[in-house]
Amino acid sequence: MENKDKEQGQKTQAAGQGRLMSIDALRGFDMLFIMGGAGLFVGLAKWLPCGFTEALAKQMEHVEWHGLLHHDTIFPLFLFIAGISFPFSLAKQRANGRSEAAIHRKVIYRGLMLVFLGMIYNGLLALNFENFRYASVLARIGLAWMFASLIFLHTGWKARAGIAAVLLVGYWLVTGFIPAPDAEGADIFSAKGSLVGYVDRIWLPGRVLYGDIDPEGILGIIPAIGTALLGMFAGEWVKSDREGLTGNKKVVGMVVAGIVLLAVGLLWSTVYPINKKMWTSTFTVVVAAYSVLMFALFYYIIDVRAWRKWTLFFTVIGMNSITIYLGQRFINFSYTADKLFGGLVHKLPEASQAFFSSAAYIAVCWLFLYFLYRKRVFLKV
Repeated sequence: MENKDKEQGQKTQAAGQGRLMSIDALRGFDMLFIMGGAGLFVGLAKWLPCGFTEALAKQMEHVEWHGLLHHDTIFPLFLFIAGISFPFSLAKQRANGRSEAAIHRKVIYRGLMLVFLGMIYNGLLALNFENFRYASVLARIGLAWMFASLIFLHTGWKARAGIAAVLLVGYWLVTGFIPAPDAEGADIFSAKGSLVGYVDRIWLPGRVLYGDIDPEGILGIIPAIGTALLGMFAGEWVKSDREGLTGNKKVVGMVVAGIVLLAVGLLWSTVYPINKKMWTSTFTVVVAAYSVLMFALFYYIIDVRAWRKWTLFFTVIGMNSITIYLGQRFINFSYTADKLFGGLVHKLPEASQAFFSSAAYIAVCWLFLYFLYRKRVFLKV
């Protein structure tokens, strides 16, 4: 058993110098939920209602304010995965002889390009600047990842750990104890009473999504940098070729880290609510726990045990995740799905139609991505 574990570790370390299949598969799993996967579970609950299916359907919603459901993990998990990827990408760039200046330029370019793509997603080309929303999911990912990457380039792991702690604790001290100047007695953890919402209302250009606060606003970038940094810790840990650190031991380390993060986040949440729209530090820590545990699971199955035949479905999505995110905004996949499968779906019992409509939508999106995959066409920023 020990020799087998060493062999697995060697295979994993060799793979770690390139691209981990588990990263693309996990990214694809994450993106599936905004590519019709959520609707699939909602449709299943309508078709086969019971406590289990209805509980799954409930997880496909966002919480209104405080709390956490599965749908709230999609965005931060994507950012966490972007963090995991960076140590591998950086090592590859350095191995290919790219200069440090060029690496820095690429990091900044990628961050700003994601901000721009987020603006395109929000309708920049409509030229309606009066009602335009500048904040976006892609902007939050781009800026948080960019700043985290710059920190990674200039610090060792101990300094990064200290910076991550300062960012998360400092954000708590600021947002948990300093109310909005115009709060007028509102709860400090409300949209109106929080400093997060106040900064958005005063400083965020354009439309603020919810009036009092934007979930991808200005201050939330701070703890989101922590999300990306925590992902980079996971990536650096898995990439490590330290003597005796096998694939199984790396998995155990991530599971332990996930349990510790979850315990810290839940304990902290007794005084500082878990809130996605504010991207509170407790939200950051709890979702990081979920993210590292999911990565440990995918990494163990795919890269340590090498059980990979099932991964194609998720990998096709994960390798073109930005493509499908933007594509759903500009391509009417629903129209195509209805023209191809709508006749058949409407022949089915009414209770099952929502489920099979979602399945048809997923199929059309996936086939589009599979065509790009076979042609080796990938949108890279």
